[in-house]
Amino acid sequence: MSEQTALLSTTADANNYGGGAPTNQSLPTFNITVRSVVWGVLTTLTAAALVVLLFFQDNLPDNVKTLPWVGGEPKDSMIAALAILEKAPVIDGHIDLPILVRYGGYANNVSAVDLNSRMPAHVDIPRLREGRVGGFFWSVYVQCADPDAEGANFLKATWRVRDTLEQIDVAKLLIEKYPDTFQFAQNAADIRSSIADGKIASLLGVEGAHQLGNSISVLRQYQALGVSYVTLTHTCHNAFADSCGLAPGKEPLHDGLSPLGFSLIDEMNRLGVLVDLSHTSDATAIQALNYSKAPVIWSHSSARAVHNVPRNVPDEVLRLIGTESGRDAVVMVNFAPYFVAPEGLATVKTVADHVDHIAKIAGKDHVGIGSDFDGIEIVPAGLEDVSKYPALIAELYSRGWTKYELAGFTGGNLLRIFEGAEKVSRELKAAGVQPVYDLYSKRTDIPR
Repeated sequence: MSEQTALLSTTADANNYGGGAPTNQSLPTFNITVRSVVWGVLTTLTAAALVVLLFFQDNLPDNVKTLPWVGGEPKDSMIAALAILEKAPVIDGHIDLPILVRYGGYANNVSAVDLNSRMPAHVDIPRLREGRVGGFFWSVYVQCADPDAEGANFLKATWRVRDTLEQIDVAKLLIEKYPDTFQFAQNAADIRSSIADGKIASLLGVEGAHQLGNSISVLRQYQALGVSYVTLTHTCHNAFADSCGLAPGKEPLHDGLSPLGFSLIDEMNRLGVLVDLSHTSDATAIQALNYSKAPVIWSHSSARAVHNVPRNVPDEVLRLIGTESGRDAVVMVNFAPYFVAPEGLATVKTVADHVDHIAKIAGKDHVGIGSDFDGIEIVPAGLEDVSKYPALIAELYSRGWTKYELAGFTGGNLLRIFEGAEKVSRELKAAGVQPVYDLYSKRTDIPR
């Protein structure tokens, strides 16, 4: 029995109870009258709702505008993108905000930085919110040392460890300065908790093992301060591994990982620190991918088959990732125009081409976002800053990516890798695996 029929039956019974049952002719007349009134009201309400949606959509609250799954998936790709990001916000693998604070005229003075106002580059709080950002890795980057000053064996002391500690300090102080926006995070559970609290999960990544001072002990101290990934190289070789450099033809030093580099990965696996293969040579990437017990990441790299530069990941490496290979990893696509397309041609569509290619070779479960915002001087058209992530999601949606695949791309794939690395760490510690005490073989300051 419909609600309308039940209502009419109850009304008829009430009339009968009051004395004077309705005649056979009076009941149908009553039904017709009520039906007319009800349908008239419903028609009026429906028309009013359509007027609001069609003509006043821009003034609606975001949570009303982004309800496209009612009645099927939307044709408008931007509406779909915003709806997806409400449930699965962006977790960016690499943002260089701390280095902007170091060299952008702030001299690491956090009190001089106003993230609630428009910042000079690509990142500030209003634009993070507009871009539906749920978390990102704050890169605590320090540039490579001068080779002549450091020496061929990296033994001449530099200030790289000190400078890294300063950048960790800057990042953590900025996170603390805006507690209503940022929440410090060090693992997958922290990320989920931050997003549930409406905060932006804030993680730390060290962009180059040259920042370790040739010492695995320094890795442990960085991890204790909250560092969640270490990139094995930057543009320079170091005591642990070979870099791809920037230009083609960089001569290898170790032919991939050094013996100390393998030991570094052992300790990163034990600690649950993510192994990041961006900037590494192909040999380093292949060896690390094959050797690491835990899943790995490329925090900000794109596809070499789409744009042929050394910083991008070649297909031979991408084929080592995925369900068939048994190796789990995520390649987080870089937005830097010089890694995306020939000069002047980088757009949101060409970035999406890199995403599509990585997904084609490795699978859609193995690609994510690593913009490099605040670490690049120019940007692709349509991806000018952190407010523009929805444009990339909309582009991929228009290419046939489902909401579930896009939820993986925006952050779910990274969370799976993170949880996989944490699982390996727990297992190694439960098995009694001890810290790595290996020393760099070329050091002469400690007696053997």
